[in-house]
Amino acid sequence: MGDVNQSVTSDFLLVSLFSRSGSPQLLFPLVAAMFIMGLLSNTVLLFLICMDSRLHTPMYFMLSQLSLFDVGFPLVTIPKMASDFLQEEGSISFGGCAAQIFFLTMMGVAEGILLALMSYDRYVAVCHPLQYPVLMRHQVCLLMVGCSWLAGVLNASIQTSITLQFSYCASRIVDHFFCEVPALLKLSCADTSAYELALSVSGVLILVLPLSLIVTSYGHVLGAVLHMRSEEARNKAFTTCSSHITVVGLFYGAAVFMYMVPGAYHSPQQDNVASLFYSLVTPMLNPLIYSLRNQEVRMALVKVLSRAGVRPKW
Repeated sequence: MGDVNQSVTSDFLLVSLFSRSGSPQLLFPLVAAMFIMGLLSNTVLLFLICMDSRLHTPMYFMLSQLSLFDVGFPLVTIPKMASDFLQEEGSISFGGCAAQIFFLTMMGVAEGILLALMSYDRYVAVCHPLQYPVLMRHQVCLLMVGCSWLAGVLNASIQTSITLQFSYCASRIVDHFFCEVPALLKLSCADTSAYELALSVSGVLILVLPLSLIVTSYGHVLGAVLHMRSEEARNKAFTTCSSHITVVGLFYGAAVFMYMVPGAYHSPQQDNVASLFYSLVTPMLNPLIYSLRNQEVRMALVKVLSRAGVRPKW
């Protein structure tokens, strides 16, 4: 019983990402710049989607949800990491650790499902354009996005409650720059093998099934695009779909490495790189990938800048 009480009342100690770097003074401003750039670009994209009626479509509605996740991921991890570095202190309370696990798991699961739904949207748009207004009407989009959020909340609630009910009577040092389930389980003095097996099974359901839907959808899309007679329509379809495929590759690549590759095959340093990738790098790149390669987003931005008296020359 004393072990359980200790796990509830004691703080954890996070190992800063900067402490692993030979040049933390160079890494810190780089991470800070990426954090600010990601936050600003996702906020701008959200603003454009809300303000421009031309972007009030199913694809951009789901893209706005993706931007919400891309704002949330860095906010949950980076400010705490930066604060610890500046104060030379890395402790995190039991409640703070629980909050990080919950929100990161919720957003990770919801984003994975959302990316699969976005691929379905492109499949319907390219392969069944006449049925698109019916199959992707507003009520259906709300239901799809709501289901992704609900799945994220349910999965996060279960994972957080089970992970933190274990007794952590060994070292309190989490070999990670934020609280993540695999890193915490290594500290438990209880037998977590059954739970780790359950995590692997849920990883198959949460990662492999949506990824299978994405691959199937884009297989059909590719076949339809190659049969298009109009070169303009073919280029537009390729541009839109390639942007989404790039985002999918970035997100699922890091997620599969973290949750489906056995821990014995990757080191804590590699875990940190993968986690930094999906918690900071991907959220920063996503809006740039969509905006730089998307004519509608660029036109919406030009419209907003023109109203402000700025005349961009691109």
